Amino acid sequence: NSQTTLTKSSISIASSNPRGHRISVVFRSTRNMIDENESSENCDIEEAADQTDDRFDTSVLLPSKTNSVTPLPDRQTTNAALDALLHASARPSPCNVFGLGPLVLSDIPISIKNNKDRGVILGIDEAGRGPVLGPMTYAAAFWKPDAAKSIPAGFHDSKQLTPEKRAALFKEIKSSDCIGFVLRVLHASEISRNMLRRVPYNLNAMSHDAAIQMIWAVLDAGVKIETCYVDTVGVAESYKKKLERVFEGHDIEFIVEKKADAKYAPCSAASVVAKEARDLLIANWKWTETSNYQPLDGSNYGSGYPSDPKAAKWLDNNCNVDPPFGFPDIVRFSWGPAKAAMQEDNDSTNSSRRKPKNSGLVIKWEADEEEDGDESGRKQSSLHSFMVAKKEENPKKRGHLAELKSNKRLGIFNELGLSKVTAFVESV
Repeated sequence: NSQTTLTKSSISIASSNPRGHRISVVFRSTRNMIDENESSENCDIEEAADQTDDRFDTSVLLPSKTNSVTPLPDRQTTNAALDALLHASARPSPCNVFGLGPLVLSDIPISIKNNKDRGVILGIDEAGRGPVLGPMTYAAAFWKPDAAKSIPAGFHDSKQLTPEKRAALFKEIKSSDCIGFVLRVLHASEISRNMLRRVPYNLNAMSHDAAIQMIWAVLDAGVKIETCYVDTVGVAESYKKKLERVFEGHDIEFIVEKKADAKYAPCSAASVVAKEARDLLIANWKWTETSNYQPLDGSNYGSGYPSDPKAAKWLDNNCNVDPPFGFPDIVRFSWGPAKAAMQEDNDSTNSSRRKPKNSGLVIKWEADEEEDGDESGRKQSSLHSFMVAKKEENPKKRGHLAELKSNKRLGIFNELGLSKVTAFVESV
């Protein structure tokens, strides 16, 4: 599947995002144009570590789909990378129109490297699941069980902490020589592309895959995981079984619960990293549409949640100001409020519906009139028919043959008694 994505800076085809793919972190400078054929091997992490902080001030973190994740070499480089991602917030256009968002794996603490006999405890949580504006951030935090005395006190669900307390804890995490962490950023453009596919890749699936990517990142770095605490997305028991299937053979005990971020310290630490990262990204947002682009009302969009009056006003004022591109890419086009703002109100009979100030354009691709059918007499399908779901026919009016044709499973699978594959086993 592919999704056509339009932004003020580009028009491109966004390829489907393979789920659960292991990705690596690469540094690239925005001073130079990104060449599509440029190899990620030219952007070596160790080489970046030798650069001054100025290098990171103008760099971005981009993922690569070809290599396993490499941890950053030391805490200084980790913090410099976070500064580039969360404060500079600059993103080259490739990240905006296709591919995965950034993933940062911190350096592995010495206490973990020197004691590989016992695994770490690891927690996972997210921030920004509900807003119509900005990214969703996922984070993992991990440390040795016997390092509990060295872990900062006061961890709690980050949403219940004051901004000052949360910022102080984030600073302690970044400076700790016992805590490792992972940060995965799903920008609004990535979320929208996935959810607007013909077969939608929904937010729950993206959340599960982000957690899986982070766990793989830690395992691939040579770190053994003893227990993994996860704040559930969806049904906890189903999510737990999914994780056990994916990581079968790694002897990880998964504890998947609601409000795990308020019960388990590693989840609480992950919650702090995720929430602080999202808040900093939003506060330091850099517009990618053009070099001098500024939306109406600037960055006065409040929390970004649909229920926030500031966010609602900002959406209304910035809807399709530059037709036909809709919104800047801080907006999740797949969210209901964004769709409603773009929806052209052609229903003149419904006067209660408010027509947006700058409603979107309705585009349909119809078949050519002179090509109403092919040699077999079948009517040619319009391109528009591939973009929208067809209405179900009355089953009573459908013949037996039509019913067989609409069956999602081929008959041969039923005849041979073949069932759906639920797990793959790698042969030795």
